[in-house]
Amino acid sequence: MKYKFHPERTLRHIISFPFIWMMLFPLVFFDILLEIYHNICFYMYGINKINRWDYIRIDRHRLMYLSMFDKLNCMYCGYANGLLHYGSTIAGETEKYWCAIKHQPGNFKEPAHHKDFLPYGDDKAFNEMYNKQCRKK
Repeated sequence: MKYKFHPERTLRHIISFPFIWMMLFPLVFFDILLEIYHNICFYMYGINKINRWDYIRIDRHRLMYLSMFDKLNCMYCGYANGLLHYGSTIAGETEKYWCAIKHQPGNFKEPAHHKDFLPYGDDKAFNEMYNKQCRKK
């Protein structure tokens, strides 16, 4: 809660509230579409579903020492950040299923789920993996 250390920015904080809170509508819309995708496609692909409650945690509003304003903001952040982490995990599992090839090396923050992906441009590794999978069937 670094904002409490900057009372001189109160007006800026007030002006920024609508920009923060207007994101709630697209987040809820995203959440609905994500759940539809997650439930239908993961079932069809045979991918284990991700437990949303491992990511979305709304609990800080129970802390008695927070103001109502802080509690409301904590609920928003718990939902928004948890939802985006949850969505990123679902996207990562989808990427593992459909691709599993690393991106071209360079200035890129590689997600943790890329650690077991095939190297970019390594057609030998790709063909070995593909042929190994085909022989299993």
